[in-house]
Amino acid sequence: MIVTYAEIDGFKNLSEISFVPDPKYNIISGRNAQGKTNLIEAIWIMSGCKSFRGSKEKDYINLDGNRMTAGIKIRDSVREQKIEFEMTKGVNSTKLIHLNGVKQKGTKSLFDVFKCIVFIPDDVDIIRGSPEKRRNFIDMAASQLNPVSVVHLNRHNVIMNHRNALLKEIMQGNAGEDVLEVLDRQAAYEGAFISYMRNDYIKKINEICSRLYCTISGGTEKLELEYRSNIYKPSDFEKPLGNEAVETYFSKLRETSGYDIRTGSTHSGVNRDEVLIKINGISAREYGSQGQIKSAALVMKLAQAEIFMKRSDDAPVIFLDDVMGELDEKRQRFIFDIIRDMQVFITTCNESALLPEIKGKIIHIDGGKITEETENVSSYRE
Repeated sequence: MIVTYAEIDGFKNLSEISFVPDPKYNIISGRNAQGKTNLIEAIWIMSGCKSFRGSKEKDYINLDGNRMTAGIKIRDSVREQKIEFEMTKGVNSTKLIHLNGVKQKGTKSLFDVFKCIVFIPDDVDIIRGSPEKRRNFIDMAASQLNPVSVVHLNRHNVIMNHRNALLKEIMQGNAGEDVLEVLDRQAAYEGAFISYMRNDYIKKINEICSRLYCTISGGTEKLELEYRSNIYKPSDFEKPLGNEAVETYFSKLRETSGYDIRTGSTHSGVNRDEVLIKINGISAREYGSQGQIKSAALVMKLAQAEIFMKRSDDAPVIFLDDVMGELDEKRQRFIFDIIRDMQVFITTCNESALLPEIKGKIIHIDGGKITEETENVSSYRE
């Protein structure tokens, strides 16, 4: 899969952007705060995913403007498609999304069309951050393989919001407990699916992470991922997902419902899951060095790309946002050996910090505009 054309206007500080990306390497160069990351963020949101920077949709539009537009053409192994995204702000603010000229109800349809993976400096939070960071990473990566998972995740979020609101009502004496059981039935169905999805994906990514980390550490260290379900024991996943699994989940919710009512929040379920990340059997989050944590996060993202490649006829598009300058030559080569067959967008303030053979289209950004485009032939294309 490659992006064959992109145009952006009014997205944050970007203005009148249009270019034809190189099918291999696109180096987006410029000083800090000129719009390099904004450019790849504008392309990224065409995947239907939330901003990788945590930006809210209302912040997509330039502070001095009232409209933003973005559009890309992508080509996969079957055909070329066009995605258009438009937002306006004001009293009659709107968000319009078109796929191949057909208006879409939301971003959900884009998730199965445009596949991409982003590497950012904050990826280290997957290792050292809260359990929610790790759950979100697994959920996003697993959903790229099976977009149906997004439906289950969204449904579960809605159910949990209703459940927690109801718990507070019951705690205050404004509602009865009978409705809670109905919600727990719904939560058990969605939660069981998510639990099995996470367990399956972590089994896949653990195998690849172990191999990649062994390579990047020179064979001296072992990386291991383990899914710690709040509901199920490891042996439970040896049985297929079915009524028994749903009943186990439901029973756990009912078992803790009294405590949930007293506290006004849910204490059982996938919202309490953890992904343990260990280096040589020791928690990377608690005891990993800065170098180990960076390498572990890098390997997890690379494993995500490799899994996707194995499951699809099309490679994902790769975004490397300000990460290459922090890596030594060994780690840069390690990355590009894995993603060499994918289209890559790299942001950097210093082109000389990149490997000399990483060449393609160089896009210079200044003040939110493309000021220059140059091309070089890459030895990786041969």
